[in-house]
Amino acid sequence: MSKIKSNIPSDGIKGLIENLTSDITSGFIVFLLALPLSLGIAKASEFPPLMGLVTAIIGGVIVSFFSGSKLTIKGPAAGLIVIVIGAVNEFGGGETGWHLALGAIFVASIIQILFGVFKLGKLVDFFPLSTVHGMLAAIGIIIIIKQIPVLLDIDPILTKGKSIIEHITLLPSFLQHLDPKASLIGLISLLIMMGWNQANIPFLSKIPAPLVVLFVAIPAQFMLDFNHTDPTNALVDTGSLINKIHLNVSFDGIKQIGVFSKFVVMFALVGSLESLLTVKAIDMMDPYKRKSNPNKDLIAIGIGNCIAAIFGGLPMISEVARS
Repeated sequence: MSKIKSNIPSDGIKGLIENLTSDITSGFIVFLLALPLSLGIAKASEFPPLMGLVTAIIGGVIVSFFSGSKLTIKGPAAGLIVIVIGAVNEFGGGETGWHLALGAIFVASIIQILFGVFKLGKLVDFFPLSTVHGMLAAIGIIIIIKQIPVLLDIDPILTKGKSIIEHITLLPSFLQHLDPKASLIGLISLLIMMGWNQANIPFLSKIPAPLVVLFVAIPAQFMLDFNHTDPTNALVDTGSLINKIHLNVSFDGIKQIGVFSKFVVMFALVGSLESLLTVKAIDMMDPYKRKSNPNKDLIAIGIGNCIAAIFGGLPMISEVARS
Protein backbone atom coordinates (compact mmCIF):
# COMPACT_ATOMS: atom_id res chain seq x y z
CA MET A 1 0.00 0.00 0.00
CA SER A 2 2.81 2.43 0.86
CA LYS A 3 4.41 1.74 -2.51
CA ILE A 4 1.13 2.55 -4.28
CA LYS A 5 0.78 5.79 -2.35
CA SER A 6 4.36 6.81 -3.13
CA ASN A 7 3.67 6.47 -6.86
CA ILE A 8 0.58 8.68 -7.01
CA PRO A 9 0.32 10.13 -10.56
CA SER A 10 1.08 13.82 -10.92
CA ASP A 11 -1.62 16.33 -11.80
CA GLY A 12 -1.83 18.76 -14.70
CA ILE A 13 0.57 18.90 -17.62
CA LYS A 14 3.24 16.97 -15.72
CA GLY A 15 0.84 14.11 -15.11
CA LEU A 16 -0.29 14.16 -18.74
CA ILE A 17 3.30 13.81 -19.93
CA GLU A 18 4.07 11.04 -17.43
CA ASN A 19 0.99 8.98 -18.33
CA LEU A 20 0.37 10.02 -21.94
CA THR A 21 -0.16 6.51 -23.31
CA SER A 22 -2.58 5.50 -20.55
CA ASP A 23 -4.44 8.81 -20.79
CA ILE A 24 -4.87 8.51 -24.57
CA THR A 25 -6.16 4.95 -24.24
CA SER A 26 -8.52 5.82 -21.38
CA GLY A 27 -9.75 8.97 -23.09
CA PHE A 28 -10.51 7.08 -26.29
CA ILE A 29 -12.45 4.40 -24.42
CA VAL A 30 -14.47 7.04 -22.55
CA PHE A 31 -15.16 8.79 -25.86
CA LEU A 32 -16.48 5.56 -27.38
CA LEU A 33 -18.76 5.07 -24.38
CA ALA A 34 -19.86 8.70 -23.99
CA LEU A 35 -20.77 9.42 -27.62
CA PRO A 36 -23.78 7.08 -27.98
CA LEU A 37 -24.78 7.52 -24.33
CA SER A 38 -24.87 11.31 -24.59
CA LEU A 39 -26.99 11.21 -27.75
CA GLY A 40 -29.30 8.60 -26.26
CA ILE A 41 -29.79 10.41 -22.95
CA ALA A 42 -30.60 13.67 -24.75
CA LYS A 43 -33.08 11.93 -27.05
CA ALA A 44 -34.75 10.17 -24.11
CA SER A 45 -34.91 13.50 -22.26
CA GLU A 46 -36.72 15.14 -25.21
CA PHE A 47 -33.79 17.49 -25.78
CA PRO A 48 -32.18 17.83 -29.23
CA PRO A 49 -29.77 14.84 -29.39
CA LEU A 50 -26.71 17.03 -30.00
CA MET A 51 -27.29 18.77 -26.69
CA GLY A 52 -26.09 15.61 -24.97
CA LEU A 53 -22.75 16.07 -26.70
CA VAL A 54 -22.67 19.74 -25.70
CA THR A 55 -22.93 18.73 -22.03
CA ALA A 56 -20.32 15.99 -22.43
CA ILE A 57 -17.89 18.43 -24.10
CA ILE A 58 -18.38 21.08 -21.41
CA GLY A 59 -17.96 18.47 -18.67
CA GLY A 60 -14.81 17.05 -20.18
CA VAL A 61 -13.05 20.09 -21.60
CA ILE A 62 -14.01 22.81 -19.09
CA VAL A 63 -15.13 21.31 -15.78
CA SER A 64 -12.23 18.83 -15.59
CA PHE A 65 -9.78 21.70 -15.05
CA PHE A 66 -11.27 22.78 -11.71
CA SER A 67 -13.13 19.67 -10.55
CA GLY A 68 -12.74 18.57 -6.93
CA SER A 69 -12.46 14.92 -7.98
CA LYS A 70 -9.42 13.53 -9.80
CA LEU A 71 -11.22 10.50 -11.23
CA THR A 72 -14.86 11.24 -11.99
CA ILE A 73 -15.93 12.28 -15.48
CA LYS A 74 -18.77 14.75 -15.89
CA GLY A 75 -21.57 14.31 -18.38
CA PRO A 76 -25.34 14.02 -18.90
CA ALA A 77 -26.98 11.60 -16.49
CA ALA A 78 -29.53 8.89 -17.21
CA GLY A 79 -30.78 9.30 -13.65
CA LEU A 80 -32.06 12.80 -14.45
CA ILE A 81 -33.97 11.80 -17.59
CA VAL A 82 -37.32 11.58 -15.80
CA ILE A 83 -36.91 15.02 -14.23
CA VAL A 84 -35.82 16.59 -17.52
CA ILE A 85 -38.77 15.05 -19.40
CA GLY A 86 -41.12 16.29 -16.69
CA ALA A 87 -39.73 19.81 -16.95
CA VAL A 88 -39.96 19.91 -20.76
CA ASN A 89 -43.53 18.61 -20.77
CA GLU A 90 -44.82 20.80 -17.94
CA PHE A 91 -43.34 23.87 -19.61
CA GLY A 92 -45.31 23.13 -22.79
CA GLY A 93 -43.28 20.45 -24.53
CA GLY A 94 -41.28 20.63 -27.74
CA GLU A 95 -38.77 23.39 -28.36
CA THR A 96 -40.61 25.81 -26.05
CA GLY A 97 -40.47 23.34 -23.18
CA TRP A 98 -36.77 22.76 -23.83
CA HIS A 99 -35.91 26.48 -23.66
CA LEU A 100 -37.95 27.04 -20.49
CA ALA A 101 -36.51 23.93 -18.80
CA LEU A 102 -33.05 25.38 -19.39
CA GLY A 103 -33.99 28.37 -17.23
CA ALA A 104 -34.80 26.06 -14.31
CA ILE A 105 -31.54 24.16 -14.88
CA PHE A 106 -29.57 27.44 -14.81
CA VAL A 107 -31.07 28.57 -11.51
CA ALA A 108 -30.52 25.09 -10.03
CA SER A 109 -26.88 25.37 -11.11
CA ILE A 110 -26.47 28.56 -9.09
CA ILE A 111 -27.87 26.70 -6.07
CA GLN A 112 -25.34 23.88 -6.66
CA ILE A 113 -22.54 26.44 -6.60
CA LEU A 114 -23.90 27.82 -3.31
CA PHE A 115 -24.04 24.25 -1.91
CA GLY A 116 -20.31 24.05 -2.53
CA VAL A 117 -19.53 27.54 -1.26
CA PHE A 118 -21.32 26.83 2.02
CA LYS A 119 -19.60 23.41 2.26
CA LEU A 120 -22.73 21.28 2.12
CA GLY A 121 -20.99 18.47 0.24
CA LYS A 122 -20.71 16.35 3.36
CA LEU A 123 -24.49 16.23 3.68
CA VAL A 124 -24.43 13.20 1.39
CA ASP A 125 -23.26 11.16 4.39
CA PHE A 126 -26.54 11.88 6.19
CA PHE A 127 -28.75 10.30 3.50
CA PRO A 128 -29.47 6.60 4.14
CA LEU A 129 -28.23 4.48 1.25
CA SER A 130 -31.54 2.60 1.15
CA THR A 131 -33.34 5.87 0.39
CA VAL A 132 -30.92 6.74 -2.39
CA HIS A 133 -31.07 3.23 -3.90
CA GLY A 134 -34.86 3.32 -3.75
CA MET A 135 -34.97 6.68 -5.51
CA LEU A 136 -32.57 5.57 -8.25
CA ALA A 137 -34.42 2.26 -8.70
CA ALA A 138 -37.71 4.13 -9.10
CA ILE A 139 -36.14 6.45 -11.67
CA GLY A 140 -34.78 3.41 -13.52
CA ILE A 141 -38.21 1.76 -13.66
CA ILE A 142 -39.77 4.96 -15.00
CA ILE A 143 -37.08 5.24 -17.68
CA ILE A 144 -37.66 1.62 -18.76
CA ILE A 145 -41.42 2.14 -19.06
CA LYS A 146 -40.97 5.41 -20.95
CA GLN A 147 -38.55 3.79 -23.41
CA ILE A 148 -40.74 0.79 -24.33
CA PRO A 149 -42.64 2.79 -27.02
CA VAL A 150 -39.27 4.00 -28.37
CA LEU A 151 -37.96 0.42 -28.49
CA LEU A 152 -41.06 -0.66 -30.43
CA ASP A 153 -40.95 2.46 -32.64
CA ILE A 154 -44.43 3.63 -31.69
CA ASP A 155 -45.67 6.89 -33.17
CA PRO A 156 -44.91 9.58 -30.50
CA ILE A 157 -48.44 10.95 -30.97
CA LEU A 158 -49.79 7.86 -29.16
CA THR A 159 -47.66 8.56 -26.06
CA LYS A 160 -47.64 12.35 -25.94
CA GLY A 161 -48.76 13.62 -22.53
CA LYS A 162 -49.35 10.12 -21.14
CA SER A 163 -48.45 9.34 -17.52
CA ILE A 164 -46.44 6.34 -16.38
CA ILE A 165 -49.62 4.47 -15.38
CA GLU A 166 -51.13 5.20 -18.79
CA HIS A 167 -47.97 3.89 -20.44
CA ILE A 168 -48.40 0.60 -18.57
CA THR A 169 -52.09 0.27 -19.48
CA LEU A 170 -51.26 1.00 -23.14
CA LEU A 171 -48.67 -1.79 -23.43
CA PRO A 172 -51.07 -4.12 -25.34
CA SER A 173 -51.76 -1.30 -27.80
CA PHE A 174 -48.03 -0.64 -28.20
CA LEU A 175 -47.45 -4.30 -29.05
CA GLN A 176 -50.22 -4.18 -31.67
CA HIS A 177 -48.69 -1.13 -33.37
CA LEU A 178 -44.99 -2.02 -33.16
CA ASP A 179 -42.63 -1.69 -36.12
CA PRO A 180 -41.20 -5.22 -36.67
CA LYS A 181 -37.90 -4.07 -38.20
CA ALA A 182 -37.15 -1.37 -35.65
CA SER A 183 -38.25 -3.59 -32.77
CA LEU A 184 -35.95 -6.40 -33.92
CA ILE A 185 -32.96 -4.05 -34.03
CA GLY A 186 -33.94 -2.63 -30.66
CA LEU A 187 -34.21 -6.07 -29.03
CA ILE A 188 -30.87 -7.19 -30.46
CA SER A 189 -29.29 -3.98 -29.17
CA LEU A 190 -30.85 -4.53 -25.75
CA LEU A 191 -29.47 -8.09 -25.60
CA ILE A 192 -26.02 -6.80 -26.51
CA MET A 193 -26.17 -4.16 -23.76
CA MET A 194 -27.25 -6.71 -21.17
CA GLY A 195 -24.95 -9.55 -22.15
CA TRP A 196 -21.79 -7.99 -23.55
CA ASN A 197 -19.98 -7.67 -20.22
CA GLN A 198 -20.74 -11.32 -19.47
CA ALA A 199 -18.47 -12.46 -22.31
CA ASN A 200 -15.24 -13.72 -20.77
CA ILE A 201 -13.09 -12.67 -23.73
CA PRO A 202 -10.44 -10.15 -22.57
CA PHE A 203 -10.13 -8.35 -25.90
CA LEU A 204 -13.86 -8.03 -26.52
CA SER A 205 -14.61 -6.97 -22.95
CA LYS A 206 -12.55 -3.81 -23.50
CA ILE A 207 -14.94 -2.64 -26.22
CA PRO A 208 -17.86 -0.67 -24.67
CA ALA A 209 -21.26 -2.28 -25.24
CA PRO A 210 -22.84 0.97 -26.58
CA LEU A 211 -20.20 1.05 -29.30
CA VAL A 212 -20.99 -2.56 -30.28
CA VAL A 213 -24.65 -1.56 -30.50
CA LEU A 214 -23.72 1.19 -32.96
CA PHE A 215 -21.66 -1.26 -35.04
CA VAL A 216 -24.75 -3.49 -35.29
CA ALA A 217 -27.60 -0.98 -35.46
CA ILE A 218 -26.22 1.49 -38.00
CA PRO A 219 -25.45 -1.08 -40.76
CA ALA A 220 -28.78 -2.79 -40.01
CA GLN A 221 -30.59 0.51 -40.50
CA PHE A 222 -28.95 0.99 -43.91
CA MET A 223 -29.63 -2.62 -44.94
CA LEU A 224 -33.32 -2.26 -44.07
CA ASP A 225 -33.46 1.14 -45.82
CA PHE A 226 -35.00 3.02 -42.89
CA ASN A 227 -34.54 6.34 -44.66
CA HIS A 228 -37.20 5.41 -47.22
CA THR A 229 -39.37 2.82 -45.49
CA ASP A 230 -39.85 4.15 -41.94
CA PRO A 231 -41.22 7.37 -40.42
CA THR A 232 -38.89 10.10 -39.19
CA ASN A 233 -39.45 9.16 -35.54
CA ALA A 234 -37.56 5.89 -36.20
CA LEU A 235 -34.31 7.82 -36.75
CA VAL A 236 -32.24 10.21 -34.62
CA ASP A 237 -31.77 13.53 -36.41
CA THR A 238 -28.66 15.10 -34.88
CA GLY A 239 -28.54 18.17 -37.10
CA SER A 240 -25.65 20.64 -37.06
CA LEU A 241 -23.84 21.40 -33.81
CA ILE A 242 -22.72 24.84 -35.01
CA ASN A 243 -26.28 25.85 -35.94
CA LYS A 244 -27.63 24.85 -32.51
CA ILE A 245 -24.92 26.44 -30.36
CA HIS A 246 -26.25 29.85 -29.36
CA LEU A 247 -28.12 31.43 -26.44
CA ASN A 248 -30.88 28.88 -25.84
CA VAL A 249 -31.85 29.51 -22.22
CA SER A 250 -35.12 31.28 -21.45
CA PHE A 251 -36.34 32.47 -18.04
CA ASP A 252 -39.96 33.00 -19.11
CA GLY A 253 -40.82 29.83 -17.22
CA ILE A 254 -40.59 31.79 -13.96
CA LYS A 255 -44.08 33.07 -14.77
CA GLN A 256 -45.21 29.56 -13.82
CA ILE A 257 -43.61 30.00 -10.42
CA GLY A 258 -44.90 26.75 -8.92
CA VAL A 259 -43.64 24.56 -11.77
CA PHE A 260 -40.39 26.54 -12.07
CA SER A 261 -39.61 26.27 -8.33
CA LYS A 262 -40.39 22.55 -8.25
CA PHE A 263 -37.94 21.69 -11.00
CA VAL A 264 -35.24 24.02 -9.68
CA VAL A 265 -35.33 22.14 -6.38
CA MET A 266 -35.39 18.73 -8.09
CA PHE A 267 -32.48 19.50 -10.41
CA ALA A 268 -30.42 20.97 -7.57
CA LEU A 269 -31.04 18.25 -4.99
CA VAL A 270 -31.20 15.09 -7.11
CA GLY A 271 -28.34 16.17 -9.39
CA SER A 272 -26.11 17.11 -6.47
CA LEU A 273 -26.90 13.95 -4.53
CA GLU A 274 -26.26 11.65 -7.50
CA SER A 275 -23.02 13.44 -8.28
CA LEU A 276 -21.73 13.28 -4.70
CA LEU A 277 -22.59 9.59 -4.40
CA THR A 278 -20.66 8.87 -7.60
CA VAL A 279 -17.64 10.78 -6.33
CA LYS A 280 -17.77 8.81 -3.08
CA ALA A 281 -18.08 5.47 -4.89
CA ILE A 282 -15.23 6.17 -7.32
CA ASP A 283 -12.96 7.31 -4.46
CA MET A 284 -13.46 3.90 -2.87
CA MET A 285 -12.20 2.25 -6.07
CA ASP A 286 -9.06 4.40 -6.34
CA PRO A 287 -5.94 2.23 -5.73
CA TYR A 288 -4.08 5.36 -4.63
CA LYS A 289 -6.74 6.13 -1.99
CA ARG A 290 -7.02 9.78 -2.97
CA LYS A 291 -9.89 11.78 -1.48
CA SER A 292 -12.02 14.15 -3.49
CA ASN A 293 -13.17 17.56 -2.31
CA PRO A 294 -16.99 17.28 -2.54
CA ASN A 295 -17.55 21.00 -2.05
CA LYS A 296 -15.13 21.98 -4.79
CA ASP A 297 -16.72 19.36 -7.04
CA LEU A 298 -20.20 20.78 -6.43
CA ILE A 299 -18.95 24.23 -7.43
CA ALA A 300 -17.41 22.77 -10.59
CA ILE A 301 -20.62 20.90 -11.45
CA GLY A 302 -22.66 24.05 -10.87
CA ILE A 303 -20.44 26.14 -13.14
CA GLY A 304 -20.57 23.45 -15.82
CA ASN A 305 -24.35 23.28 -15.59
CA CYS A 306 -24.63 27.07 -15.88
CA ILE A 307 -22.65 27.00 -19.13
CA ALA A 308 -24.55 23.96 -20.42
CA ALA A 309 -27.93 25.57 -19.68
CA ILE A 310 -26.99 28.76 -21.50
CA PHE A 311 -26.15 26.88 -24.69
CA GLY A 312 -28.97 24.34 -24.44
CA GLY A 313 -27.28 21.33 -22.86
CA LEU A 314 -28.55 18.75 -20.39
CA PRO A 315 -27.73 18.99 -16.68
CA MET A 316 -24.49 17.15 -15.86
CA ILE A 317 -23.28 15.16 -12.88
CA SER A 318 -20.21 13.08 -12.03
CA GLU A 319 -21.23 10.18 -14.24
CA VAL A 320 -20.67 6.68 -12.91
CA ALA A 321 -20.42 4.63 -16.13
CA ARG A 322 -17.79 6.87 -17.71
CA SER A 323 -15.88 7.29 -14.45
